[in-house]
Amino acid sequence: MKISAQKQGFTLCEEAGYFQNKGVDVMAFDDIYPEGHQSGVSIIMHGARIATNGDIRFDKMPGQWHAVPKQGERKLDKENNTITTSLSYPDPDRMSGFNPIVYPGIDIDYTVTVKGAGDSVVVTVDLSKPILEELAGQICFLLELFPGDLFGKPWIMDNKHGVFPTQPNGPLAPLTEKAYEYMSAPYAVGNRLTIRPDDPLGRLVIESDGTEISLLDARMKFLNGWFVVSSDVPVGKTKEAIRWVITPNAADGWLYTPVVQVSQVGYHPAQPKVAVIELDKNDIGREKPILYAITADGIKEVYSAKTSEWGRFLRYNYIKFDFSDIKDEGLYKIRYKNSESSIFRIAPDVYDRGVWQPVLEYFLPVQMCHMRVMEKSRLWHGLCHMDDARMAPTDHNHFDGYIQGASTLTGYKPGDIVPGLNIGGWHDAGDDDLRVESQAGEFFILSKAFEEFGVDYDATRICQESRLVEIHEADGKNDILQQIEHGVLSVAGAYKALGRLYRGIIVNSIDQYVIVGDPAGQTDNILGTDDDRWVFTEDNPPRELTTAAQLACAARALKGYNDELSADALTAARELFENTDISRDYPKPQWIRHICDDPARAAKAHAATELYLTTKDSIYKDYLLSEVDFITGSII
Repeated sequence: MKISAQKQGFTLCEEAGYFQNKGVDVMAFDDIYPEGHQSGVSIIMHGARIATNGDIRFDKMPGQWHAVPKQGERKLDKENNTITTSLSYPDPDRMSGFNPIVYPGIDIDYTVTVKGAGDSVVVTVDLSKPILEELAGQICFLLELFPGDLFGKPWIMDNKHGVFPTQPNGPLAPLTEKAYEYMSAPYAVGNRLTIRPDDPLGRLVIESDGTEISLLDARMKFLNGWFVVSSDVPVGKTKEAIRWVITPNAADGWLYTPVVQVSQVGYHPAQPKVAVIELDKNDIGREKPILYAITADGIKEVYSAKTSEWGRFLRYNYIKFDFSDIKDEGLYKIRYKNSESSIFRIAPDVYDRGVWQPVLEYFLPVQMCHMRVMEKSRLWHGLCHMDDARMAPTDHNHFDGYIQGASTLTGYKPGDIVPGLNIGGWHDAGDDDLRVESQAGEFFILSKAFEEFGVDYDATRICQESRLVEIHEADGKNDILQQIEHGVLSVAGAYKALGRLYRGIIVNSIDQYVIVGDPAGQTDNILGTDDDRWVFTEDNPPRELTTAAQLACAARALKGYNDELSADALTAARELFENTDISRDYPKPQWIRHICDDPARAAKAHAATELYLTTKDSIYKDYLLSEVDFITGSII
């Protein structure tokens, strides 16, 4: 095994934009997603991201909607081996729009400097002005530690020691002396914390110069919280208000274990077969992968060949192993150095079972809203959201990005019960809301699959009358048509109730939003109470016309299965095509302008296409012929 020459100590690599030392990388403000535990000072040790979000916060246990800074200039100084980042509170861009944040009335400007210093990195925070006495204990510098790699592992703080627990444990302590908000009491407070002292691949030392550090458990406050190392920003100090020396142990000669990736499905004998192997960037040695056949008598080598270089992507190098010449049916695995791929099949029937079928068997049934979902003795979730929905308040920016304008755009007033919305739809992952584009987009995909491939599959009993889904209980009906029906019931049904499309249906409070487990617990299922979900509307021509196209396609699929619903979908599609004005100005997100200069016009061509395929009405053909130049000019 060959290893490329490595410089000793943490050295700033300008190409990568972060510090490198053998198998350890330290990043500084070049991966910006604090809500997802990706931001600030981050540490990757021997292939594991163990620490992140090193930055100033107003809470020792921050959550998704807590204040985060606005990042300014980021300077890489190769000569001084430093990364210096300017930051400030508040961030005006995060105070409105998607996931708006409420900031405390505090303005702070500061810089965070990370300097490579031999086997350590020194992190310093300089403030433009000292914090006030009344903010003592509220503003801190912290670093989050990933819990999944630490459960049952040891730590030592000065002369105190312990083990990271799998669940957060009390006692509780006041967040500040003046506050009535509580957090978990620190596991320890001191000046030198050693994490994983038992493991050279995970040993990390954090030393604080001038301020104590606390080891906390933010899972006490948020289920998605991490372990936290925190130092209070001292009152009256600006220069080096925080100074930490962080020493991640860099093991000599360590290399990332190669990852051999093959098709999870397997391979048809006639198709190309190429395995992709992910390697440490310092691993410059190459060996021949070996393909093994797995037989009733054991394994035997059947093929080996040189790899080809694919190249570098981010932190890793990639090579390819082509074994397309192997066509014999059977079970196989690939070994490269000390790594093996998962076991896979080569067979003409690899797509016949357990590939796309689980989407119909499990994923879509489990995500079905307004239903009780069972699998034998397992309850996937109870009957949910039967109290959908009340009209959202006007001039409202919801915490999940829904924005209701000055009007509801319907005959309903804010707070009114909108009947007919407690049917159909699939939960969005995590927050269980129903966005029109995800609902219509899904039944469009299913309709195309039904139309193009004639899918006929029955592994689920779905009863809209009793609101019951039973996985792996056939009912004599095509599952794909039942799922198309379920999506259209939501979108076309809401169109009939509102006289327009909904933007989405979602819980109205963060307390409901963050509930994990059974979504039936989000509301009381009693229509007209304060916990009812809200329905939002919008005036969005591209989305309305795209949904028209998707409804028109679904109308074809449902013809002969549910003719009444098919007619409702087609009526909605026709009306949206006729009534949606694409001549006026409307907001165009930056990302969509890279695809098309006029997304509403493109969406209307899409709608005309699907409507013509469904109806053969010449009005849609004539519209498409009038737009030939635009359509051909938009092809990329």
